[in-house]
Amino acid sequence: MCIQSRQGLLDTSHAHLDFYFFPPSLEPAMARCFAVCCFAYVLLASLTGVLGKSSDTQVVNRTIDRTLQLRTQSIFPPYIDQDLQSRWWDFGGDAYINTNKHIRLTRPQPSQMGWLWSRMPLVAQNFIIEVEFKVTGESTHLFGDGMAIWLTKDRAEPGPVFGSIDKFEGLGIFLDTYANSRHPYGFPRVLAMMGDGQTSYDQGHDGDANNLGSCQANFRRTNVITKLKIAYVKDTYLDVKVHYRAWDDWTDCFRLTGISLPASPYIGITAMTGEVYDSHDVISVTTWSAILSTSDTQRNSFGGSGKGGSSRRPGAESQGGSWFGFFFKMLLFAGVCVGAMYGYKAYMLNQRKGYRGSPFGGLGYESRRRF
Repeated sequence: MCIQSRQGLLDTSHAHLDFYFFPPSLEPAMARCFAVCCFAYVLLASLTGVLGKSSDTQVVNRTIDRTLQLRTQSIFPPYIDQDLQSRWWDFGGDAYINTNKHIRLTRPQPSQMGWLWSRMPLVAQNFIIEVEFKVTGESTHLFGDGMAIWLTKDRAEPGPVFGSIDKFEGLGIFLDTYANSRHPYGFPRVLAMMGDGQTSYDQGHDGDANNLGSCQANFRRTNVITKLKIAYVKDTYLDVKVHYRAWDDWTDCFRLTGISLPASPYIGITAMTGEVYDSHDVISVTTWSAILSTSDTQRNSFGGSGKGGSSRRPGAESQGGSWFGFFFKMLLFAGVCVGAMYGYKAYMLNQRKGYRGSPFGGLGYESRRRF
């Protein structure tokens, strides 16, 4: 067989092709270099997976995965037992119970005040509370004043703030139906206040000076079941939604971040009327302990781990994870350096021996024609 070239015809009948992966002299070095590169690749993939999983876990830690209903902080019809008492709740003031319908905190009459309080504190660190309520009244007169949902250190103390005491310590969520002054927003209105035990509620301006979060929600005299839902993750967020527009249509009211409630608060619901009045009814209260997604956060939500009840330091696990990642990064960097060194040595050795193929192997051609 002949091949046309610039010099003329070249006879290739005595030529042959040699196929090989490594030249014999470079096989050990190339094998070591290939092994180091593979090891570095595996380390990189593993490290990426570990860091990605750690980042995802930090996000998941802030979500509620499962819930467990708490009977001691929940109440439903018929509300009372055979002894005409509720085992887990107290009620008083002008409140009375209709076992088939509701707990009425105030009648549609002036100067009424009623309350409903849990007997046991809420020990869950993360929780969801859903209150079904009803505010109704005639349209022939002015209506008010409203009701409040409490998460406070003290319980069952009547006072001027929607039927409970002023200068409270904890969280108050007010469902205000009457404006005491002029505002650029409308009523009814939902407003949150965090009490420190010393600050008074700004009653003259409907809580403007105490407002942590608020929204306008027309929950009075609706044809839809009215509910308010509180979701709380300790030291992270408190989210409030209202159900009043349509069935299974929850409206975002407000969300507070970085908030911390008192440990083991009591749940309370109170209402009050003055010269203006309405009926304020509690239909049900349902409380769930919220279990977060990861096992570590779940253990923290129950106050510790192990038989002794001791909990880890919050920064211990994250600090260990950062040192673990740093170690793998250094190891990966060393592997890349070693691989580059072996490759460079192999290339230089190949150049000295006049090898015409690739330093990492490939197809070589050698003419064995004898002239």
